[in-house]
Amino acid sequence: MEQHEIRRPLLGMTLAELETVAAEAGLRKFAAKQIARRLYVNRARSIDEMTELPKASREWLSEHYCVGLQAPIKASRSADGTVKYLFATRGEDFDFLTSGKGGRDVEAVYIPDRDRATLCVSSQAGCKMGCKFCMTGRQGFHGDLTAAGIINQIFAIPESSTLTNLVFMGMGEPMDNIDEVLKALEVLTAPWGLAWSPKRITVSSIGKLDSLRRLLDETKVHVAISVHSPFPAERESLMPIEKAFPVTRVMEFLRDYDFAHQRRLSAEYIMWGGVNDDMCHADALGRLLRGLDCRVNLIRFHAIPGFEHQTASTAVMERFRDRLNELGVTATIRASRGEDIEAACGMLSGESAGETH
Repeated sequence: MEQHEIRRPLLGMTLAELETVAAEAGLRKFAAKQIARRLYVNRARSIDEMTELPKASREWLSEHYCVGLQAPIKASRSADGTVKYLFATRGEDFDFLTSGKGGRDVEAVYIPDRDRATLCVSSQAGCKMGCKFCMTGRQGFHGDLTAAGIINQIFAIPESSTLTNLVFMGMGEPMDNIDEVLKALEVLTAPWGLAWSPKRITVSSIGKLDSLRRLLDETKVHVAISVHSPFPAERESLMPIEKAFPVTRVMEFLRDYDFAHQRRLSAEYIMWGGVNDDMCHADALGRLLRGLDCRVNLIRFHAIPGFEHQTASTAVMERFRDRLNELGVTATIRASRGEDIEAACGMLSGESAGETH
């Protein structure tokens, strides 16, 4: 084997894929569960640690595969305990992209909050959606992350074993990389994997309906929809995807699913002063969500270069929240975290790529 030959990572593989690997190595089918246990329960860092397997099989596996763990290349720590990690997507001996040109690192953000420890993970390098207020969208699309690249963000940080919750709200649109996201979710929730409850995981989306249907049908994770304006023309000016997937159609589609017991539905709503923060918007948002068991997360905007809007004031956000609650829509203001460490998604990777901000 050449010194820098890229071997396929075992990390992120489903049990069915590991059964194929076991067969290739001349192992019986049950060896796949042994490999899975070493990967996802024991957190093995090398194939040599899989001592249940015969030495010859371990040697063969080491020639063709690797565990696939890659440490973050940078960490920025906030005074409030938040940590933003930067991960390479390609190196001399690894590749965490299924497609795309590469050349862009990805971010994951660790957010401790009393008895909760949440990790916000990325599903793509860059993004195709082009939302005007998103630093990641400004960077363009650089590739889809493999399930290994997604799971690596969870396993490679020092706080990995203390995580209580996971949100797919980092770089990229998860529904635009649905195959790999679903594989990662299977690893996270399956009994042979991490065996997490789906209630510990939230996946965010702009509302790409074909993939969203698969997520809802094939998993029980919580779902968050990026709304940001209840008015179609205004939303399209901020989020071009509104033209292909109008938010009214997305919400109508979601009414066919039960969010009262199996999972939680939330609407993400970034608030900009003098733009989408008046009572007219609150009332329209209430009408948009009527009949849905949906809570609203009101979000302070982390300013990015070249975007003219600024975050709404706390007093205005509180009035907006109170109005939604009066309308029977549960609304809360999300606590702002990590503002001193390039908090807006995409800022750290942009800095790493040499972009100014």
